[in-house]
Amino acid sequence: MILLFDGAVQDNAVMLWAWPFKSRVNGHRNGEDNHYPPGDAWPDFLCVGAQKAGTSWLYGQLERHPDFWMPPVKELHYLNSLNRTRRFHPPRCMDQRDTCFLDGMKNLSALSYINLENYGRLFEQKGSLVSGDISPAYSTVSDEIIQRVVSSFPNLKVIFLARDPVERAWSQLSMGVRLGTISPFDATDADEVIRNLLNPGVLLRSHPSKIVARWRRYVRPDFFRIFFFDDLQKNPAELRRSILQFLGADPNKPSGGLKADENQDAKTRKLRLTDKVRSSVAKFFEDELKACATELGGPAKKWPARYGFSLLMFVIQVLDDFDILFWCDWVA
Repeated sequence: MILLFDGAVQDNAVMLWAWPFKSRVNGHRNGEDNHYPPGDAWPDFLCVGAQKAGTSWLYGQLERHPDFWMPPVKELHYLNSLNRTRRFHPPRCMDQRDTCFLDGMKNLSALSYINLENYGRLFEQKGSLVSGDISPAYSTVSDEIIQRVVSSFPNLKVIFLARDPVERAWSQLSMGVRLGTISPFDATDADEVIRNLLNPGVLLRSHPSKIVARWRRYVRPDFFRIFFFDDLQKNPAELRRSILQFLGADPNKPSGGLKADENQDAKTRKLRLTDKVRSSVAKFFEDELKACATELGGPAKKWPARYGFSLLMFVIQVLDDFDILFWCDWVA
């Protein structure tokens, strides 16, 4: 039986971070250091989240596209966890490339440390095609890991799919209850809901402004791109086109018989969200909603208004804080 990594952050074991090659991390963005594994062996891109923001849709679109060879399992979780936990979808195993990839993952899972060189070699199976790792849990990794990954793969492109924190968190809670990773709770009780939002496995994934800021700190601007779940709902064909162009693939080629608006996850059942609980969850995320509007831009600009929050007051407060800091610095 091949053991792969699951994304349940709250179940992660204590990890030993050891690096079998000398890292040349100096805090700079990718492109300034060059450390590749031998040969054509590295991922072309990472999709680092967000969970419940369209990552399964993206994997489906890329897996069937002729310009890509995608790993036979959607989420590798290699960079965020060495914990062997159950997975909910069996890996694809259609040909020798899939078999070699899964064997490589099995060998990596036997190590007690992260080996980026061998992780890169997994992607030798892509040949001349584009390939990458779509693991939403990478939104939770530390700055140290981000630095090491970016230094090791300097031409790595990074994608983040952003979703309204209220909707995203509710979808994660619903999935957790459905899959048994979160104990059933009274979804009409605001206090019970907030208690579950404070679960580290939920909370760590629920602040896209902070996640984006951390990855942007190390990834070159032209190699990092934010896309929005709002666009998946509104115009999936255009979202697909934008992502494929960013990754260097031909958006005019079809993804097999898969339509751009086909999304199996949209059919899954969710907990019923009452107006009262929705208001409480929105209040819980008020500061993050406003931070997303200013930091992420795009559709995120409209997120605070969905819940009756004034972005103007938030901006004024930020400017006031900046003025105070500037004054203190001047006085000093």
